[in-house]
Amino acid sequence: MILQRVAVSPEFGKATLENCEREQIHLAGSIQSHGALMILREPELVISQASANLGQFLRFDDGPCLGLGLDVVAPQIEAALRELEGEALDTIPMALRCEHDGAGALDLIVHRPASGGLLVEIEHAGAGLSLSGPVESGLRSIVAAATLPALCDETAWVFREITGYDRVMVYRFDEEGHGEVVSEQRRADLEALLGNRYPASDIPQIARKLYIRSRTRVLVDVNYTPVAIEPRHAPDTGAEPDMSLCVLRSPSPIHVQYLKNMGVRATLVISLLVNNKLWGLISCHHYAPREMGFEQRAVCEFLAEAVATRIAALESFVQSQVELAVRRIEQRIIEAIAREGDWRVALFDGTRALLGPLGATGAALLFDGQCLTVGEVPGTQKLRELGQWLDNQVQAGIPRSTVFATTALSIDDPRFVPIADVASGLAAVSVSATPGEYLLWFRPEQVRTVTWGGDPNKPMEIGASVADLSPRRSFAQWHQRVVGTSAAWSAAELTAARLIGETLTDVVLQFRAVRLLIAEEQLIEVSRDVASADLPVLIANQNGRLLQSNPAFQALLPQGVPAPQHLDELPELFHEPGDIHRRLSDLRVSQRTWRGEALLKLGEEEHRAMLVRADPVFAAPDRVLGYIVLFTDLTERKEAERARRLFQEGIAEGQRKAAARLETQAGVTARNLLASMLENAQLAAMEITDGVDALGMAYRLESVRASMQRASEMLERLLRHAARPD
Repeated sequence: MILQRVAVSPEFGKATLENCEREQIHLAGSIQSHGALMILREPELVISQASANLGQFLRFDDGPCLGLGLDVVAPQIEAALRELEGEALDTIPMALRCEHDGAGALDLIVHRPASGGLLVEIEHAGAGLSLSGPVESGLRSIVAAATLPALCDETAWVFREITGYDRVMVYRFDEEGHGEVVSEQRRADLEALLGNRYPASDIPQIARKLYIRSRTRVLVDVNYTPVAIEPRHAPDTGAEPDMSLCVLRSPSPIHVQYLKNMGVRATLVISLLVNNKLWGLISCHHYAPREMGFEQRAVCEFLAEAVATRIAALESFVQSQVELAVRRIEQRIIEAIAREGDWRVALFDGTRALLGPLGATGAALLFDGQCLTVGEVPGTQKLRELGQWLDNQVQAGIPRSTVFATTALSIDDPRFVPIADVASGLAAVSVSATPGEYLLWFRPEQVRTVTWGGDPNKPMEIGASVADLSPRRSFAQWHQRVVGTSAAWSAAELTAARLIGETLTDVVLQFRAVRLLIAEEQLIEVSRDVASADLPVLIANQNGRLLQSNPAFQALLPQGVPAPQHLDELPELFHEPGDIHRRLSDLRVSQRTWRGEALLKLGEEEHRAMLVRADPVFAAPDRVLGYIVLFTDLTERKEAERARRLFQEGIAEGQRKAAARLETQAGVTARNLLASMLENAQLAAMEITDGVDALGMAYRLESVRASMQRASEMLERLLRHAARPD
């Protein structure tokens, strides 16, 4: 019998530095002391749980509030909440401003948590914030930013202008979860943190998940005294209140200590979500206590959506430029085949065109037992060793179709230490199903100094007692000299590698299919290569009889449908077989190449869009050896086109509805803000859809649409809360 140890998530406030990654911070059970909280049983609006300070906060002197109807404790609040019946309050809280006898103007932040009930957070009403001036001009500067660094700088400046915090940082996460301060605006006497990196352990995964759910987090004073929620467990269900969306929620004691160690008294953190992933944070620090009212928080969240949408646009623009360079390479290949009869000439003609899309300093092709190179590359023997090493990665389970990339080749395998000066970075794609055949790109070792905000190897300290456990106390800059690694490969560069690899796989397949028709003595070897290709292919002789249909093609056919034996049988597999028949007749009679879309039948009502490429293969100008027919699944591309259409329709409909909802309560400034957000979203969508790579396009468009919708909802709720035009 094998016993497995199950990792137990510690309760809030009982985590140690060893298990804080799993601390249940959304079940805090207490709030910050500048506000109050109550959980109401619906529909009666009876107070079932409340913060210990609720009666004092509401100036209710007639005994405990628990178990009483809200109409008794705070009738004006009860009347205001009745107006929210039927509202969707599970993802974005609603805010109301309400007068309460004795307590003055209050802000109510209302939502329905997953644990049940109607949760109401109560704060003293903050100062109003005009949507014109800094907000309107800030949005314009965000939308107009032409580069990612410029956008980050504008963001830091705009958010410091609006919030007034001593320090505002734009903080970006890398692929390993480490963060870097990429832009900063600060009080003149504060030490600069720009360029500092912070280890992933500083922000536990459970906290990152909450940053996605709740986009804005405020800590008014690190020296606050937590106010408990009583009772801790709901009387009717026994559940603890889920405080994931609560702005008053007590932060983890470990996080509070972390901030104290930095000398920070108050914070505001706004999430930046790009493509539904946590791209980074806008992190605001203050060195004295500082409250941040609902309107200021809502404006920050509204502008953060604009920043995230602009990031998506700028990153998509970079991607589309890389894809354009790849398409130029494809065109060079086509021209080289027509001119020289050899596609490899286009890659290794001395122009270094192959290096640009990946920012590589060298590249090599391992193909047909030969090594072709350009730029700075390892020697031939090491190149062959790399081919074998990549084969071993495939055998270990890495799919041959993926892009293999590393920035630390000599660390991954010490055998390659001697070539670190030219090949610390490696990106590789397979160009065929034959072992050892790869296209490789190289980057040299980049000895550099990384500045950390404190020693990342010492994230915690232990004092004389368990109570003295503390997260990192020293935040003095710690410099790490990094050797044996190259500059990182960007997502756009790896996409370029994948697209070039797909193109060459297609070319190699056609190249070897021609060999099959020309050199029958190589039939077994080449046939195996064609059979193992991922791309569906048919090879027919000059009479139209199919010599080979590979498993990838057969996998396209509905179950029970036999593979065709002749090109004449192919039309019946498609909708509109008459058109397919005409195309194939042109191919065989006139030797006319066919490029077109066709719908492959999957059932009575089902089909799959395919791109069909059919070419005659000539032995001489007047003699045809046979025909090659290649198929590409267009499902992703069609889905991208559909997503593009739905995006435009959705944005237009969303704009119409938002404009209608805002018509009676929004002034010119608010409508201008909505128009700027719409323009921002459409620019992002344009950059996304300008790319030729359909993979993930629908997902990225949906992310932009969702961001636009959230921004319009925040604007609407902000206006509704303030109950004024601007």
